[in-house]
Amino acid sequence: MARVCQVTGKKPITGHHVSFSNIKTKRRFLPNLQKKRFFLAEEDRWITMKVSADALRTINKRGLYVVVKELRAAGQQI
Repeated sequence: MARVCQVTGKKPITGHHVSFSNIKTKRRFLPNLQKKRFFLAEEDRWITMKVSADALRTINKRGLYVVVKELRAAGQQI
């Protein structure tokens, strides 16, 4: 499964390891993803989402139902 946040769309980015002698080698920066179960009270069911830590803060601030409604409007299956 892809390492992409379902809410924010964050995904791995590339950069460099930089050694003491300034030699640069490729590396990947991975998002802080968590597999999390949420209880959607409006539908009386549990949903599982792969979200970043940043997305958890967004859900806490705006509310789960609002975020899920926007994701469904964008065409995601939840």
